Amino acid sequence: MTEVPRPPLLPPTRAEYCVIACAEAWRDAGEILASPMGLIPSVGARLARLTFAPDLLLTDGEALVVRPDGTAEGWLPYRQHLALVTGGRRHVMMGASQIDRFGNQNISCIGDWERPKRQLLGVRGAPVNTLNNPTSYWVPRHSRRVFVEKVDMVCGVGYDHAGDARYHRIPRVVSDLGVFDFATPDHAMRLASLHPGVTVEQVREATAFDLVVPGDVPQTREPTADELRLIREVVDPANLRAREVGA
Repeated sequence: MTEVPRPPLLPPTRAEYCVIACAEAWRDAGEILASPMGLIPSVGARLARLTFAPDLLLTDGEALVVRPDGTAEGWLPYRQHLALVTGGRRHVMMGASQIDRFGNQNISCIGDWERPKRQLLGVRGAPVNTLNNPTSYWVPRHSRRVFVEKVDMVCGVGYDHAGDARYHRIPRVVSDLGVFDFATPDHAMRLASLHPGVTVEQVREATAFDLVVPGDVPQTREPTADELRLIREVVDPANLRAREVGA
């Protein structure tokens, strides 16, 4: 029986570059708990587990360790979950309503805390997350309102406030424009890669602080054909990612 050839793949979308950039946060992570918050980080974590990070633990957010398809493969009681959280064996990818040059994150309020202009989620678990295990960030709309000179309130702790916290680390920030890290002498945010079609000037214009930009900024890694098929056919066949990041 002759096998029907697969149709050629369409080029990767901006959303799929963002998925890959988020997935790379867990490369070579080993057996740790991945805690992605949000759609694209969740697609990225599941893709990482299916490809280059097979030892990742994924959770349903309640009491179970799950496979990338959502079926249960183990039990993660709350006490054990807390042990992972406070012992550096979890890597969270959170959102950020504001983030500054040293990785301080705000999800609580806009304006003065005593009389805010806008009330947001609240501090929630951000201080514990950021001081006790690696924390990355996902920002679907890169703008000067998010990438600010100074956050209105520190919820997630940045490098200038972390002191000697043993497990504090911010591996990466991913936005719809590029990937950012803190690989600089003073841990100021650096442009690590640009998504295709984005220029350094666009990123600078959308950032309210003086971003560190190396002389030669690479392009964000392109998904492989196998990764694209997994994203499109297995992990997110409904293409929900396109609702979060447009073309």
